[in-house]
Amino acid sequence: MPRFADHLYSPGPDNPFPGLAALQRRLGHAIPHRLGSNEGLDMPHTALREHFGEAMAEHVTCYGDAEAMALRERLARRHGFDVDSLLVDAGCDSLLALALRTVAPTGTTVIASAGTYPTFGYFARGQGCRLVEVDYRENEEGLAPNLDALAEAARRENARLVYLANPDNPTGHRHEVDDVARLRVALPEDCWLLLDEAYHDFRDDADAPGFTRALPGVIRCRTLSKAMGLAGLRVGYAIVEPETRAMMQKVRIHYAVSSLSLAAAERVLDHPAEIDRHLRDVIARRERLTAHFRALGADVLPSATNFIALRLPSAELAARVHARLLDEGKLTARAAHPALGHLLRITAVEDALVPGRLATLEAALAKGNEGE
Repeated sequence: MPRFADHLYSPGPDNPFPGLAALQRRLGHAIPHRLGSNEGLDMPHTALREHFGEAMAEHVTCYGDAEAMALRERLARRHGFDVDSLLVDAGCDSLLALALRTVAPTGTTVIASAGTYPTFGYFARGQGCRLVEVDYRENEEGLAPNLDALAEAARRENARLVYLANPDNPTGHRHEVDDVARLRVALPEDCWLLLDEAYHDFRDDADAPGFTRALPGVIRCRTLSKAMGLAGLRVGYAIVEPETRAMMQKVRIHYAVSSLSLAAAERVLDHPAEIDRHLRDVIARRERLTAHFRALGADVLPSATNFIALRLPSAELAARVHARLLDEGKLTARAAHPALGHLLRITAVEDALVPGRLATLEAALAKGNEGE
């Protein structure tokens, strides 16, 4: 495991606020009389009860379980994880920031692909890291992060961390588990690999053994926003070695995930058939969208996510189409980075398949084909 700061590896003090749920687990009994914390306040919450129901009152008065034990146990059962390798936080974005805060102090260098998920670069720069970007590998077959270039840049720049979205956002490209293993081996010994696996559940090999294990020197981040439709509740989890999890816990906000968010996530995970059906439906819509736009002559990149990415002839055309669709009240995603400005991303929702919904894009594709 890469090392950089002895104080993060030392035992350190215990968490001063383990939370009511953790305390009850350790004592082995309930604590109904909450006389020494904000969780015993007498706010009646009449308005909340009337609007949302009785269960809401308990969720809003109690902090979330700082250890998220019930959720981690459910995730472990579903995916085959070791419970001790899981850390729950407020969505994948929060986990990216937490990983940077843990292993990439101000002044260190981090590496990413030029045009990949921009929040990582935003957080890295905000923390005072030096961000070095490498070009994607682009050819007629596709557009993908260049793993060899990422590793070479990490060695050249003496990087502390390399970021890789897998599957990639915004291209949808997926790297196989062996590719990722080779990348980790190619990095400097003291360089971490941060894997953003937010779209992992939409892979057809999502639960292959290589994806369920924590890896030395690797922080894998996933989310319940996509596969489980809980974007508004902000729930994500990292898959890390126990030693790495202990490091991250030292700089993590105690109650970042609310009791309401945890309860909702647990409830959804208790109904796996609905999750599986949703995943199948999304993948089917993704394939229908791909077939539809390829029939129109569009260059649709292979995708292992819940979206498709269209590679338009130019960034200028992509910008015009994106703006016109926005004027019509239709939100698509256009990559913000100049290197990928020619991409338009469309989420595989039923609304995107309504005839005429994306007529502006279809007309632009037809005009481009006529001009060839």
